[in-house]
Amino acid sequence: MPSRRTILLLGTVGLAAAALSYPLVYPAYAGPTLDPEAAFQKAEAGELILVDIRRPDEWQSTGTGKGAHRIDLRDPDFIEALTNLAEGDRTRPIALICARGVRSARTANLLAENGFSKVINIPEGMLGSSDGPGWIARGLPLTRN
Repeated sequence: MPSRRTILLLGTVGLAAAALSYPLVYPAYAGPTLDPEAAFQKAEAGELILVDIRRPDEWQSTGTGKGAHRIDLRDPDFIEALTNLAEGDRTRPIALICARGVRSARTANLLAENGFSKVINIPEGMLGSSDGPGWIARGLPLTRN
């Protein structure tokens, strides 16, 4: 029979592994998705509002996809800012991009729960994910300011 110390150690290791893997688990989002190239083309054509929801230090580090509006997901007025960007129309198509698609999927769910009916996730993100190489690796244009 394992010692009490062994059981506690294994339990602690298991909890640590679960905590570390949490950010890697994609939340389920049943809505539409786009790859970065299609999102860029649709944003350029005025068919959707493209929003980069990452942090300012991330924008500074990599730049933002050309045509994307910067709204930090952590902003306490995030939903209000997004509503203003959509001119109060929560039926306008809004595509969300983050680093690797995790935060954008979570935020897409949040927006759907708050009455936005055409939220689109870009699961590759800026840096790539299991869904594809991402905005930067695809060579899509960036804005640095």
